[in-house]
Amino acid sequence: MNRLITFFRDVRLELKRVTWPNKDQIMSATIVVIVATLILSAYLGVVDRLFSLLLRFALK
Repeated sequence: MNRLITFFRDVRLELKRVTWPNKDQIMSATIVVIVATLILSAYLGVVDRLFSLLLRFALK
């Protein structure tokens, strides 16, 4: 039981040392993630369409 209490006490101390991002940093990071996701999904959609067309052509 003492080990568990010590663990949670250490976790609490570590969380006090964490440098948390501010609102502007969170917004910037969120925008980057959304844009990267949109770009990657568009790329994968194009590649999927190309492979689908190639497969249809090959199987005719």
